[in-house]
Amino acid sequence: MPPVRTLDAVKIFGITFDYPRRWPLAIPPLLLIAFLAGLFVLATEGQSRLESANTRVQQSDLREQRLAEYQNLMIEAETAQRGYLITGDEQDLAPYHQAEQHADALLHALRLSYGDDATALDLLRQLRLATGKKLGELGMTVALATSQGGPAAMQLLRTGEGRRYMGQIRSILATLVAREAIERAAATARWRADLVLARWISGAGAVFNILLVMVAARLVLLDMRRRSRQAAELRTQKQVLEDQVAARTQELAALSTHLQEISEQEKYALSRELHDELGGLLVSARMDLSWIERKLGSQELTVMQRFKRIQESLSAGVNLKRRVVEELRPTLLDNMGLFSALRWQIKESCARTGLKYVEKYPEEELHLLPQAAIAIFRTVQEALTNIVKHAEATTVDMAVEIMDSELVIQIADDGKGLSPERLKSLGSHGLASMRHRIEALGGKFGIDNLSSGGALVSARLPLEKILDRDPARVEAAARG
Repeated sequence: MPPVRTLDAVKIFGITFDYPRRWPLAIPPLLLIAFLAGLFVLATEGQSRLESANTRVQQSDLREQRLAEYQNLMIEAETAQRGYLITGDEQDLAPYHQAEQHADALLHALRLSYGDDATALDLLRQLRLATGKKLGELGMTVALATSQGGPAAMQLLRTGEGRRYMGQIRSILATLVAREAIERAAATARWRADLVLARWISGAGAVFNILLVMVAARLVLLDMRRRSRQAAELRTQKQVLEDQVAARTQELAALSTHLQEISEQEKYALSRELHDELGGLLVSARMDLSWIERKLGSQELTVMQRFKRIQESLSAGVNLKRRVVEELRPTLLDNMGLFSALRWQIKESCARTGLKYVEKYPEEELHLLPQAAIAIFRTVQEALTNIVKHAEATTVDMAVEIMDSELVIQIADDGKGLSPERLKSLGSHGLASMRHRIEALGGKFGIDNLSSGGALVSARLPLEKILDRDPARVEAAARG
């Protein structure tokens, strides 16, 4: 079954017009194309008619010129006859001999120029007969003058036959010239009429083009207004969507911050339980084991080895508890402050992998808000974890400085840097977490590859948003 064609859009000359709103825009171009095609046809026809009329005028002029030439030729032949009879000089007969030579050629050219004009051809036949008679009369007169003398020739001349033949020739030529005058006038009138018609067509075309341009301008203006309204509606819708996205983003950011706070609270609670309860149990077990060891007083090597192994296991458990507690919630952060916790963290992270490290801190400890301190600590912890896992570095350089009204933290390594793929993979979890923690405090987070190799993680936080202004907590921290 063939697909059903809808009227949602119409495509004309590669331009798609929406239906029904933009369809009227196709009307002026279509009318203009149709008008131009018609105007081209009319202009071509008018040009052809003008050329035809011009050709008629030129042919009429040419025929009239040949008729005049023919008449002059016959008049000069007759004049040559008269002069010869008077002077008897053979040189005076040159025009007569010329008429004998060229009369037929001129008549033939006239007959070809008239084509199928029966009336003109009949007049030309009469002209040929009259010319033949006239040339015969002229030839006989010249022959009599040559053989019998001038009186005999004058006697023939006085008969009037020559004047009658010449009158016929003049009459026929006058008729043909009159016809040519009529033909030329008709052709000229036709040419003028066609010229006026062409001017009227051009004028009408110009007026019609102006109207089409006005209609097209009107339609384009309406379409521009419609597009402007649509653009305004789209901007409004876009603003609404952007507001909704901003609201959702703010909600997600708040939710992420809330989840991080809950996670930190749970880690803190778990670390306290591990420190208080599990630590107490392990310490109590070591004390009880030591008491049993003293009471038994056994000197057997096997028993002593077992006691020593249990003591070592309990010590390892205490160390594991301490390490887990510090990972969950570093006690140094709560008791000694951020800088002490960062010193411990970089020392522990680099010691496990043999990394060299350089660190720099302000001379005095800052009293930070609890949420700010843990956020900064977790950011540094995540950055060091990424360096240990992915950077293949040998040295880590961490600097914590106070610049103007900001706390600036920079962590650099001399590893292989971050590839776009690694940066993308970090962006899904670790990097996004670090960025969110810093931006939630009103700071700016960045990560870049260094020209000398390795990567640089930086965070800039405004002091006014991270310093603890509560006198009670500041005093408690000072008593420490």
